[in-house]
Amino acid sequence: MILYGASGHAKVICSCLESEKVEIEGVFDDNPLIKDLDGYEVFGQYSAEKFINSKLIISIGYNDIRKKISKQVKHAFGISIHTSSICDKTVSIGEGSVLLHRSVVQRGTQLGRHVILNTNSSVDHDCKIEDFVHISPNACICGGVSIGEGTHIGAGAIVIQGISIGRWATIGAGAVIVKNVPDYAVVVGNPGKIIKYNKLSEH
Repeated sequence: MILYGASGHAKVICSCLESEKVEIEGVFDDNPLIKDLDGYEVFGQYSAEKFINSKLIISIGYNDIRKKISKQVKHAFGISIHTSSICDKTVSIGEGSVLLHRSVVQRGTQLGRHVILNTNSSVDHDCKIEDFVHISPNACICGGVSIGEGTHIGAGAIVIQGISIGRWATIGAGAVIVKNVPDYAVVVGNPGKIIKYNKLSEH
């Protein structure tokens, strides 16, 4: 496996891959000053000519950047599931997605492409998580929830059962979502309230 992005998030994905005993062949990063990531060589800017038979994971936490890079990469995308993660056999997982340490995904849930389930996050039964969603550490998604493309769920947030969250929304850390959230909304607090909207041009 190769990674694109020598970030702090990449270090966690390295740990995830190591738990699976998957070989990490190297890392691409656009910053020429970064030469090493926890002992793994950083090769500079992405090249489709390197490691042509290897799969790649975009190891960047920002959803919009992952989407942009996914359109440029020529490699096939891999998946990583930490050995401490609990993932029901009925769950579908899109390419490029990662299930990090102690994450839980329950029966009947669908995960899109390049989704991040971060440390200790939980997604219950029959949820639909679209492409490029990031569910942060300790967030809890109850059953039957749908989350649109590119949405960020902050650390420790709770989304109650049956809720629909739109595309490219931002749910603040610790927010409790008890009603549907429209596209691009930024929601904070308990109960969650919309405080502004993300700019369309950002995505």
